[in-house]
Amino acid sequence: MSNINTPPSFVSIAGALLVSNDAVTIKELCDSMQQLAISAEVCVEVPTALALLNRRKFDAVIVDLHLGAEANAVLEQVRRSSSNRTSVMFTVSESDAETVSAFKAGSNFVLRRPLSLPSIGRSLRIAYGLILRERRRYFRCPVKIPVAICRTGMENVHGQAMNISESGMAISTSVWLPPGVKVRVHFTLPGNASQFVVTAAIRWCKESCLGLQFTSVSPNLTSELQDWLLRRLEENLPAPLADKFRNLENAPH
Repeated sequence: MSNINTPPSFVSIAGALLVSNDAVTIKELCDSMQQLAISAEVCVEVPTALALLNRRKFDAVIVDLHLGAEANAVLEQVRRSSSNRTSVMFTVSESDAETVSAFKAGSNFVLRRPLSLPSIGRSLRIAYGLILRERRRYFRCPVKIPVAICRTGMENVHGQAMNISESGMAISTSVWLPPGVKVRVHFTLPGNASQFVVTAAIRWCKESCLGLQFTSVSPNLTSELQDWLLRRLEENLPAPLADKFRNLENAPH
């Protein structure tokens, strides 16, 4: 069993996986996260949580140690996961011994029982910057722009970008290229005058789509891409949340 639905009008800036079978804990954590525009995927069963960690990316993971030995399986899976190992990890603890064990297992933050909305809120606000930075790193922005793929000794391949992130892009094209092939990619972002020329590697090919991972981008173009993605992310957020995100990016790292 998973999922506690958020209200239809709820706009989230980040997503968290909450693993707990305690109804009071779930409600308190979900209410606190919603105030900071963090959406929660709730799992009351550990096997369901493990399956989700294999399929989805989460900006934060919260594990209730009340689940006993099964909780350790979730903590281990998070740190082994290729997509979630950098997620901000919280644990809910009932004792000093559990707290020590949680930090040894890689937890970034520990929430101690008895929980309260003020105590949860304080911990979440301390962690908020890390959560938002994690969200921006993995943000994939839908986009439709022409792209040229160049490779030595090969005619240029033309296609259309479907989405782009800091680390790569997906392209719709009629040409098949095998994973591992190194290419140069030429494109211009909407509303941006700079011509991007980046080196990339083909990571996957499915039907008429290619997935590319950027392998070399100049510092100037990296900064332009990050700024452009940040603006696109802000456009979908209510003004107060966009301000929080902007202030975080302008703060010293």
